[in-house]
Amino acid sequence: MRIAVPNKGRLHDPTIDLLERAGLHLENGAARKLYADTVDPEVTILFARAADIPEYIADGAADIGITGLDQMREANVESVDELLDLAFGRCRLVLAAPEDGDIDTVDALEGKTVATEFPNVTRAFFAEHGLSPTIVEVTGATELTPHVEMADAIVDITSTGTTLKMNRLAIIEEVLASSVRLFAHEDVREEPKVQEIKTALSSVLAADGKRYLMMNVPRDRLEDVRDVIPGMGGPTIMDIANGGGEKVAVHAVVDERDVFETITEVKTAGASDILVTEIERLVE
Repeated sequence: MRIAVPNKGRLHDPTIDLLERAGLHLENGAARKLYADTVDPEVTILFARAADIPEYIADGAADIGITGLDQMREANVESVDELLDLAFGRCRLVLAAPEDGDIDTVDALEGKTVATEFPNVTRAFFAEHGLSPTIVEVTGATELTPHVEMADAIVDITSTGTTLKMNRLAIIEEVLASSVRLFAHEDVREEPKVQEIKTALSSVLAADGKRYLMMNVPRDRLEDVRDVIPGMGGPTIMDIANGGGEKVAVHAVVDERDVFETITEVKTAGASDILVTEIERLVE
C-alpha cells in the first residue's frame, strides 16, 4: 500500500506528524528521499509535490494520498475519492480585485481578464455563474498582476487575507474553501488496509482537544458528579478493588476547554484523586 504525501512546504510537517501520531512511524525516511518504509511492512510512504499527488493516485502510482482539496480540484482527475477531511492546512481560494477599482461583483468580470495559479478551478467557478472571462495562468506573484495591467482581477489562495490587503486587493467572493484531505483510488477505497489507515487517522483527529478524566467518587455522591461531567455519552463507572464498596472510579472523556471548570465542579460534588491525561487516539 503506497501513500503519497507532500514532500515539502507547509503541508509536509503536519502530514508526517499526523502519520506518526496514527502509529505509521517512518523507519528510513529522510530529507531528499523519494520514499520511506513504515513500521507496517505493507505501507510505504511516497514523497511528491502536493500538486502532483492527485495524478499519482489517479494513475495508480499511489493507492492513497494526502493533499489539499484545492490541488485535487485543480488536477480535475477521475477515479479518485475523498475519504477524510484531515482538518489542517485550511485556506480559501478567493476572487479579488483592486480595492480602488470598479470591479466589485462576479458579474463585472465578464469580458475581463483573471490571473490565477488555479485555472481549472477558476474556469469552473465562472462557468457556474454563466461567465467566461479570459483566464491567465501564472506561477507566482498573482497579487501583482492587476497592478501591472496583466489582469483585472485574481483568484488566489488566502488564509487571513493580510497579503491581499497589503497589495490593496479586496475580496469579492469565495471560490473554494480548502483543507488537507485523505484521498484514495476508487478501486481500493474499500480495501481493509485503506480502511485501517483511515480509522487510524480519524482516531487521532477525534482525540484532538479531548482529555481523559479519572476520579474516585463516594457512591452516595455519584449522581451529583455525573450531573456535572460533560462527557461523551456519559462517564464510565467501575468498582474500586478493596474499596469496600463505598467509592467507585469514574472515567470520562471531556473537551479540553471544559477541563478547568469540570475539575472544580466534580471536586465540589465530592470527587477526589482526580487525574487528567491526554488522549493519543480515540476510536469512536
